[in-house]
Amino acid sequence: MHARLPLRAILATASMLVAVSGARADFWADAGAPYKGVTIHGVSESTPPSNYVKDVLAPAFTKATGINVEFEATSWDQMYDKAIKDMEAKTGIYDFVYIEQDIIYSYLSRDFLVDLTKELKADPKLASPDFKVDNFTTFINYFKDSSGDVYGVPMEAFLKVYLYRKDLFDDAKNKEAFKAKYGYDLAPATTHAQYRDIAEFFAQVGKDTDQELWGTTVQAHTGHPSSWYEFFESVAPTFGVYNWGINQDGWSASVDHGGTMNSPKAKAALEYWLGLLKFAPPESTTSTWDEVAATFAAGRAAQGLVYGENAAWIATNADKSNVVGKVGVALPPLEDGVLADAEAGKGYIGYYDGGAFGIPYSSKNQKAALLFLEYIGQASVQADWAVAGSRITHTATYDDPKVQEMDAKVDHYYTLMKDQGKLFAGAPPYPFHAQVREATAPFFYQAITGELTASDALDKMAAAAEAELTKLGYRK
Repeated sequence: MHARLPLRAILATASMLVAVSGARADFWADAGAPYKGVTIHGVSESTPPSNYVKDVLAPAFTKATGINVEFEATSWDQMYDKAIKDMEAKTGIYDFVYIEQDIIYSYLSRDFLVDLTKELKADPKLASPDFKVDNFTTFINYFKDSSGDVYGVPMEAFLKVYLYRKDLFDDAKNKEAFKAKYGYDLAPATTHAQYRDIAEFFAQVGKDTDQELWGTTVQAHTGHPSSWYEFFESVAPTFGVYNWGINQDGWSASVDHGGTMNSPKAKAALEYWLGLLKFAPPESTTSTWDEVAATFAAGRAAQGLVYGENAAWIATNADKSNVVGKVGVALPPLEDGVLADAEAGKGYIGYYDGGAFGIPYSSKNQKAALLFLEYIGQASVQADWAVAGSRITHTATYDDPKVQEMDAKVDHYYTLMKDQGKLFAGAPPYPFHAQVREATAPFFYQAITGELTASDALDKMAAAAEAELTKLGYRK
């Protein structure tokens, strides 16, 4: 039984709740009042999470604050090029930019970004009571400096996972034929040998039945960094090659100097990955992350490594996907010892991707932009955003009923991210990220086209990486 409260106490409590509610409701209008009519400009990649910001959150923010938002969602190449050129030239075109997890360390080393922690402390009137750093998952740590100050508000975080066609894997004829050919049961692969067998099997099924069906996706564009990223961030780690094969004690890449970029494990990984191309759709050598998602959604591949931001729409949106209700989600296949490395904190099994919005130091509307970043970082907007974009940046979002309902429709992708996310990792904290990628990428592309063997390509890449690191002053 609850004790009865006097009427005066009840009325006082009700008044207090109304006052608090009103104060919270008015925060955005009050904080935004000095900047009403201002237009802030942002740029990001055209992804499901970014498009949700453009279509839903930006208009809602304008309604709440009177601050206009012009948000450009474009290709990855254009987004990166426009943002970095603006920050280098200090032209102040953009007031907030998308910061991919793997490039933040380069931006910090060049003092491109506003320290959000410092700004909120300096002007408490701008600090929303609904924006709390402690609400975020540990992914926010990628956007902190060495002292713990935050330079970006996470807007997406997801795993690159193994998607497979449950309808094909569960088909009785396929199961019988696979068992007869390979001697074991058809199931989502846990090893690379199994994955290769499955790719071969379904590529043959496609031929035999005259279907547009292949055994696997491969993100193998011959002139775009996405293929380089697929190998170093998603495939090489599953063979036990971590941090791009660069030994941070001495900054070496080659085996001769203590690195692993051209190690036997790395060469086995690249040979395996290149070998999958003969079981993959013809668009694979022109596929970035976007085309891989589209290929799987079109039903053209039985399995693949797909960025999780696409998982929800592929599994549920019948207007865009031909495989609704047929999508299975699993961890990527691994070599022996890799899972143990990840569980011990000595390695990782795949890529924990995502990004944040940060404010360029050159922005002319830093305070208005800071309000926008707080707005998209508040707890109340997270659940619908997570459902729309397969992304979670707040710990509490996992337990929201809307997210749990979607979780069941996406073969428990969100549960996998919550429980197994610790086994994945973002890119290593390299300020020289783009330089080493660009120095090594030409040889990598030549491996895809067949101009170089996997072994020769990695030998040349390791040498090029060390030459670049020497030029940049890391290697002595």
